[in-house]
Amino acid sequence: MKKKVLGLLLSTTMVAGMLTACGSTASNAPASTETPAAETPAADTAAESPAADTAAEAPAADVSADEGKVLNISAWNEEFKSRLTDHYPGYEVVDGTTGKIGDVTVNWLITPNEENAYQNRLDELLLAQDGAAADDKVDLFLVEADYAVKYTDTDYTLSVTDLGLTANDMKDQYKYTQDVVTDSNGVIKGTSWQGCPGVMIYNRAIAEEVFGSQEPEDIQAHFSDWNKFVESAAELKKAGYNVISSTADTFRVYQNNAELPWVNGTQIQVDDNLKKWVEDSKALADAGYCGTHGQWTDDWTKGFYPEGKVFAYFGPAWLIDFSMAKDVEGSIAHDGGWAATEGPQGFYWGGTWICAAAGTDNAGLVADIMKKMTCDPEIMKDIVLKDNDFVNNRTVMEELANDPSYSNEVLGGQNPLKMFCAGADNIDMANLTAYDQGLLGDYQTAMGDYINGNYATYDEALEQFYTLALQRYPELTR
Repeated sequence: MKKKVLGLLLSTTMVAGMLTACGSTASNAPASTETPAAETPAADTAAESPAADTAAEAPAADVSADEGKVLNISAWNEEFKSRLTDHYPGYEVVDGTTGKIGDVTVNWLITPNEENAYQNRLDELLLAQDGAAADDKVDLFLVEADYAVKYTDTDYTLSVTDLGLTANDMKDQYKYTQDVVTDSNGVIKGTSWQGCPGVMIYNRAIAEEVFGSQEPEDIQAHFSDWNKFVESAAELKKAGYNVISSTADTFRVYQNNAELPWVNGTQIQVDDNLKKWVEDSKALADAGYCGTHGQWTDDWTKGFYPEGKVFAYFGPAWLIDFSMAKDVEGSIAHDGGWAATEGPQGFYWGGTWICAAAGTDNAGLVADIMKKMTCDPEIMKDIVLKDNDFVNNRTVMEELANDPSYSNEVLGGQNPLKMFCAGADNIDMANLTAYDQGLLGDYQTAMGDYINGNYATYDEALEQFYTLALQRYPELTR
């Protein structure tokens, strides 16, 4: 059953493109961008997953007697590597791709996401897991929300309960982070150290010039809904600024507020809020309020610098401190020139989940990494203080949200954590499906053509979306 599931995945993903993931080594791109994606899910829907038939086949984890002397970690960038290096007790750096934990050698198997390379490589490794030598087996691998179901709803991932993580260990985690990696049998198959609620990140200097204030509450009044957003965009244009860099910037906000999942049974669904994103984005672009280029392109990142003349971006904590060129002299982030406010609607974007691979001979060490990196409040607080990441621990985040000594240098000394905490409590993953990454990528591709004038009507672009989607997922219907 294992080989049947991932064998199909591997044969279909080799021809696909993919969303760039959180902190790409090539571009510091995050968990998901707006480029097309194309992996086939592990099952048509969660309810129809083979996990129900194969759960008993998953090997039980022996956390008491590890035998492995090599820990292989599969990832798409160095974000988790940096977290483990900086915060896991006893981790020693050997070189750029190797570390040590006690007498265990840690091998980092990092494959960048371009052209779906990471998932393709991970699929190959998992397919070979049964026959691989002990030192060659994947022990731990990372996934994102948009394709987590592809791996968690199979027997290639171990239950965190079987690894020894208890409900009490995870009691302070945000519920949505557990929902992302819960399989169709209600079993949690991974865990994360971070949460990714989003905010509107705006340029303080432009805010002062155009709106007469740079204070978050004052700017929120100008952007508290989409109508005010457009009105403020007009004011910004008069002053020579784009309200956002690209129409792609708001996609996650609209999509996260959709009522329908992408797929119901086998039928593709397009929520009205996604159509509204298209209509609103075309109006913004036609009015000259923003560009239409893709995220993570040179045109998109120009706004990280004053000469880019971009007022705002939408993103979570990792975007602020990981992706906005804070270490580059002359950038707005380097000089503390950004601030954060809620914006028109709450949303989330991205995140990284740790999964234990079935067949690992280092179950005890994997479990300890999971427990310390995602459940230990002292380590998680240290991550916030040193990395400005928003961690997956409600108690830690609420404590720091009310700590007057905590501040973010990129945000000019602002403490944005109260708005992040409020956003994290409101994230709902009920609509998550195994097809999300591919369908949202195809939708943006087709609608981008419409926004740029390559289709005369929305309906023409919608037909192109269905064509792309059914080519990618022939088992689906419209």
